[in-house]
Amino acid sequence: MIQIKFNKQDNTFHLTNGRISYCFGVEKERYLMHQYFGKGVKEYRGSNQAFMYDRGFCSNPIPTDRTFSLDALPQEFPDMNQGDFRNPAYVIQTGDGKRVSRFYYKSHEILPGKPSMEDLPAIYAEENSEAETLCIILADEVMEAEIHLYYTVFEDYDVICRHTEIVNLGKQELYVERLMSMSIDLPKADYDVLTLCGSHTNEKNLNRRAVKGDSVVIESIRGTSSPQSTPCVILMDKDANEKQGEVIGVNYIYSGDFQASVQVGQYQTTRVQIGMNPLTFGWRLEQGKRFVSPETVLAYSDSGLNGMSQIFHRLYRKRLCRGSWRDKERPILLNSWEAFEFDINEKNCLEMAKQAAELGIELFVVDDGWFKNRNTDCTALGDWTADVGKFPSGISGLAQQVRKLGIDFGIWFEPEMISPESDLFRAHPDWIIRSPYYEPVLSRNQYVLDLSNPEVCAYVLEAVGKVLFETGASYVKWDMNRHLTDLGSFYLAQNNQRELSHRFVLGLYHILEELNRRFPEVLFESCSSGGGRYDAGMLYYMPQTWASDNTDAVCRMSIQYGTSILFPPITMGAHVSVVPNHQVGRTTPLETRFAVAMSGNLGYEMDLRFIGEEEKKEIKRQITFYKLIRKVIQNGTFYRLKNPQEGNEAAWNFVSEDGETALLCYFCILAEPVYTGIPVQMQGLDENGVYRLEANDICFGGDELMNAGITSPRVRQDFVSYIYVFHKLQEEER
Repeated sequence: MIQIKFNKQDNTFHLTNGRISYCFGVEKERYLMHQYFGKGVKEYRGSNQAFMYDRGFCSNPIPTDRTFSLDALPQEFPDMNQGDFRNPAYVIQTGDGKRVSRFYYKSHEILPGKPSMEDLPAIYAEENSEAETLCIILADEVMEAEIHLYYTVFEDYDVICRHTEIVNLGKQELYVERLMSMSIDLPKADYDVLTLCGSHTNEKNLNRRAVKGDSVVIESIRGTSSPQSTPCVILMDKDANEKQGEVIGVNYIYSGDFQASVQVGQYQTTRVQIGMNPLTFGWRLEQGKRFVSPETVLAYSDSGLNGMSQIFHRLYRKRLCRGSWRDKERPILLNSWEAFEFDINEKNCLEMAKQAAELGIELFVVDDGWFKNRNTDCTALGDWTADVGKFPSGISGLAQQVRKLGIDFGIWFEPEMISPESDLFRAHPDWIIRSPYYEPVLSRNQYVLDLSNPEVCAYVLEAVGKVLFETGASYVKWDMNRHLTDLGSFYLAQNNQRELSHRFVLGLYHILEELNRRFPEVLFESCSSGGGRYDAGMLYYMPQTWASDNTDAVCRMSIQYGTSILFPPITMGAHVSVVPNHQVGRTTPLETRFAVAMSGNLGYEMDLRFIGEEEKKEIKRQITFYKLIRKVIQNGTFYRLKNPQEGNEAAWNFVSEDGETALLCYFCILAEPVYTGIPVQMQGLDENGVYRLEANDICFGGDELMNAGITSPRVRQDFVSYIYVFHKLQEEER
């Protein structure tokens, strides 16, 4: 049962759902002191209270108490300039240039449910009964401003959601220089820190290292969350692994620049923060206005990394993703890009769509190259009108013909971008992000539209909406193929220029919210040269993401494994492509390419007109099989078993929501001269249950499959895969 308890006697707060607890108190009637975050406790009475004593070089905000110092206090939302010399959670400058503030506890309010967040993606509660929210109000009487700290605890999810609001109640303007959505001081320092790093075509690599007497900082100043840094930090006990140990995950629900830090203090405490990146963020807060930070999710697990991941998976599937596609099975698609690239036309598309329909594919997607003058990546972005030379029936005519074949129609856009060689740029050269003093930097032969400008957002909405209305498309691939440079806006006033990076993201969110409202039946898939913007913020508007432009099966094992640390398989776009692979030149068996791609949302990206009959038969068999087990993959519980980033094998398994079906995928990457045949131990089964292996009807106990494991036969070749389907027997079948 969810509870937020306030103990008036000692000024402490206890947020709990019985499985987790989050505790903090008000110290000296002013300061918020963190006390505990972890496994649920019935009552918190201060058994782990921080010990205070007179310490050298520590400032004393209470002159009569030399044992009390903010530099040693485990804080909830630390200030700057009050004697805590660790990272501050916020910095606010007054109109006269002062950066000293004194925000003290003023009051609190306990709210039913979870308040919505204006203009930002966030976790939601469908009913007030499933969550409770605490709002702490800090006030600075001199500055005439308040900071509101929000904490939400859920009945069914072992997370705490946090965000921050700054309210200007005075008569002078304030300038927000730094703002974290959350800060937490943990009472020990012997953690390992796990982050997700990478690059284009090499996303979501796991980087685990010990945190010492220093700081670990990850960040993005690229204008997006980026493939280089995922806005997430994970703290793990030294002995924690996939199956056991305490893990705390911190994930930022935001798609732009961010900064996250893990800082070990001089007294062996750990401060964790995540929020806006101060290098590209600043906000002028006018009288009577408020600034709302993006939200952060804190998850706690005492059953290892898999346990933490499953908390995020369930939460994001059910309380972040929204709309008609949240609970629907996702369609199997065929994308045109690797088959045609820019050499695309109506005749070829219809031939491909016909082949796709015959194989059982459910959706045909026209990728880049469909609009006028778009024959290379140097031209025409922004001019979203069909090329009638390539498509004599227009793109709406193509869509109608595709649907007559019995499959749905989808289309690609890159709406945030503009080509210098385009009608839109010639008409509106002031609509791009750039400095007025320098020639703007090109990337992929394109500029970025200034989405801080409402007129630009209105154009994007009208242009994209017109195509969706005319084509009746049921799917959109929304791409973004460059990062932000030359941060300057012709639209924003001089003293608002530091707001551009955040306002760009707010403009994007506004567009996506409105498109979802106008086209509620469209499945939007996010893409940024693959996984360049694979973050929780985008999932609020687009319930799946193209995980990587790299479609090589071996690379994808690693990419999808790392992505699953935070995101459930139903959010991962994954395609079977031709060999040799376009990105790395590797040749892998068709069955292995399928086994990897079907572990997410299955698609194909190849020219079906030129593959052999045997391959077509195999693809048809794959599609038939996937449709039978699709619900297990997309809605089931996912378990990582063997990490391809650490060895020559990969393995994972799925268990259906009802527990009746289990699916194991095993991969041996390179053939070895000595075959070890180490069994793979499955997870998530009923240890008292009996499971029938679909391939041969042999039965095994759930305890045997999880403890003894299952051994795959040796095959003398590289890139081998096995898919095992188990069905749990009913009592009468045993």
